[in-house]
Amino acid sequence: MPAAAEEAAILYANGDCDEALGVLDSALDATATPEARLTLWGMLLDLLRLTGDKERFESLSLMYATEFERSPPAWQDLSLQASRGSAAKVQTVNLSGQLSSQAAGQFAQLIQIGMRNGALRIDLTRLRGVEGGGADLLLRAVRGLRKAGIKLSLIGASHLAGVLSSLVVPGKAEGKQVWLLLLEVLQFTDQHDRFEELAVDYAMTFEESPPSWEPPAVPADSPAGGEPTETVMSDVYRLDGEVIGPNTEVLRKITAFAGGRTMVEVDCRHLRRMDFVSAGTLFNVVSQLHGQGRLVVLRGVNSMVGALMQVMGIHQVARIEARS
Repeated sequence: MPAAAEEAAILYANGDCDEALGVLDSALDATATPEARLTLWGMLLDLLRLTGDKERFESLSLMYATEFERSPPAWQDLSLQASRGSAAKVQTVNLSGQLSSQAAGQFAQLIQIGMRNGALRIDLTRLRGVEGGGADLLLRAVRGLRKAGIKLSLIGASHLAGVLSSLVVPGKAEGKQVWLLLLEVLQFTDQHDRFEELAVDYAMTFEESPPSWEPPAVPADSPAGGEPTETVMSDVYRLDGEVIGPNTEVLRKITAFAGGRTMVEVDCRHLRRMDFVSAGTLFNVVSQLHGQGRLVVLRGVNSMVGALMQVMGIHQVARIEARS
């Protein structure tokens, strides 16, 4: 990697976009090696997309096409303003089949989506069964999102209540998390009488006080506001926006998401920027997984972040696939 590319990557990681642009401009004026020029051009065009400078991007794209005799990258507004606009959409996460503790990685992704957008819809209509570990995951997610002030809507809450009701047996102190999840879901469906009846059974069965009645502001089957867009839970972890500073829990959750996977795929198409602290945390997380014999694939990484990853040595313990 050219020294100028490393310098520009570090400047961008620190949030110094103008300085990074200046370094790339100067380096292109002084660099003759085709391979180095291709790297610098890629970073420059990506940086213009990241800053939303469409006019200059289109002007330089013509120069790029002339020099390399190939099509330049297509224009995409990857600026922070554009990212905030897209975040206004409410995403729907679908849960299906048998819910068990093996879904820990998917729930880390679910919480990430809700915290990022400030609103989330969870579709429960395809759930056919719930195990204790799965009930605990869903209960923690719902309570955590509510406590964080996230606008949460449960689609098919009545269906899930029916599934859970068949699993609770008054007087039989088993499946405590299933009981607690059912009490939580009954609040979303505004079944106060059924909640109070079950709360009494819970107190007698487990000999402890039940949760208090605290129904959410958003009814179960109503949209949480904004334009809905469906997101099916997948086997891909997602990084979005700007991952900066010491609060890098979103990176540490990659370890939990990895679970029993031998290949851990991380979608970075919407990752705009990382700073040195977060890049260092990512290196530690990926190194640990690499040492366990797992392959981490970082897909859709923009050129500026990709250069920082190389500076930090992440490319030595993971596969980095550049964004087109």
